[in-house]
Amino acid sequence: MTGHGWDLIVVGAGSTGAALAVRAARQGKQVLLLEAGPDYRAEQLPEVWRSPNPIVARNDPEAANGLVWEGLQSSKTESQQQMPYKRGRGVGGSSAINGQIAIRPPMEDFDDWARLGISGWSADDVLPYFAKLEDDQEFGDTNYHGRGGPTPIFRTAQSQWGAVDSALAKSAIAAGFPWAQDVNAPGATGVSPFPINSRSGRRVSVNDSYIEPARSLPNLTIRGNALVDKVSVVGNRVAGVRVISNDLATVEYADEVVLSAGVIHSPAILLRSGVGPASVLRALGLKVNADLPVGQGLQDHPMTLVSLPLTKAAEPKTLHDRHTNVCVRTSSKSGSSFNDLMFVSDNQNGEGLGAFRVWLNQNYSRGTVTLTSLDPAAQPLVHQRLLSDSRDLLVMREGIRTAVDLALRPEVADILAGPIEPVNKALFSVLDKDSALDEYLLTSVADPGHSTSTCRMGRSEHPDTVVDSSCRVLGLDGLRVIDASIFPSVPRANTHLISIMAGEFMADRIE
Repeated sequence: MTGHGWDLIVVGAGSTGAALAVRAARQGKQVLLLEAGPDYRAEQLPEVWRSPNPIVARNDPEAANGLVWEGLQSSKTESQQQMPYKRGRGVGGSSAINGQIAIRPPMEDFDDWARLGISGWSADDVLPYFAKLEDDQEFGDTNYHGRGGPTPIFRTAQSQWGAVDSALAKSAIAAGFPWAQDVNAPGATGVSPFPINSRSGRRVSVNDSYIEPARSLPNLTIRGNALVDKVSVVGNRVAGVRVISNDLATVEYADEVVLSAGVIHSPAILLRSGVGPASVLRALGLKVNADLPVGQGLQDHPMTLVSLPLTKAAEPKTLHDRHTNVCVRTSSKSGSSFNDLMFVSDNQNGEGLGAFRVWLNQNYSRGTVTLTSLDPAAQPLVHQRLLSDSRDLLVMREGIRTAVDLALRPEVADILAGPIEPVNKALFSVLDKDSALDEYLLTSVADPGHSTSTCRMGRSEHPDTVVDSSCRVLGLDGLRVIDASIFPSVPRANTHLISIMAGEFMADRIE
């Protein structure tokens, strides 16, 4: 087994990996970008994925076609069975199939990281990289935004909002929530338009914004359908990666290897490489190269909803009408952190229905990712364990009750075809009973696909840490993890922009 000697191998061409590989190549490094899914040109993305409404593609049985990991499942809570867990596959990763939401976490997230002893990732450190990655059409000239960057930031005009968008905004403002035109402004809270990564009404993925313009670089090599089995460990140094392509296994060698395969597959590669909890590795018959808590910190945003029976006039006019344009970020009374709850409009939640969604923006519950087999084609076992911490249930109760209150306000009445109780029968039967409401949430809660924290960053002496503040895997030279799996906890926002930011940020920090 032989391979080329690269300066840098990046495993995974999603939101982080694409940005990191392209920036590193533009700095002059010889870069190999390996992607388990297909490598395709931007114009080859099925048009249904370009729609402003991702539901169009998700309802098309042909749309997945290799762009979604097959066989990957998760149990959302300990009261739910395993169900399909959609993650993007192919160049662009999940940025090719997600909801196109382009919001930043509150800068307070990075203050929290600093308090954990993570150096170099403060709000002041990362803010320039959020600005660098974006082309904000409305606020690009402010000192905390950017203009001319790879990622377009667009906000739908209020005149083009859906009926549920307008109803949520009016109801929340009447209930006392403040208006914040720019949800990405430091300190923003309250009712805001959703910014999206879209141009001329069409999705812009990181394949479009980063990879496609860089394909002519002579020092950037992109290989699709290249499944990385494990890293090659020699002593305490990683020398390369074992890659399976067309049923042929080879080893590619590099001065440095970066795993950017995502919150599920980065830990899976580490585990197959003998990097993980020693007891787990020994049970799999693996040599322990580094005893670290890989796969042990999984988090996401628990999400539930209040359904709204819509009048015909309030229903979306076309399939491609945007599914959501409004969010409301707020600080709960039950919790202890800023913007720990978010309410989201949903203009279509089934035939004749809309919804007010609520998710827990910051939480304590932790899940796991473990191997089911040493076969790299076998999908890991995912237990998200949402709401397994009682502190999360407390805030989620408050969130769903607030969402009901907002739905019952007079500002929503004009879009309703009837009372909301019949279409939320199970919810209303337990709404005023804490323990019964908890059980309802545990059996019905979903996630928006914002998973993080399976290879947590932290102080080297902390027992939860997998990578240091430079994203280096503890105990091994030449290996880093840079993607959403390193975040100490799930950020208080969708994860697309922060994942791109991590790639941009670390490209300047890898020598």
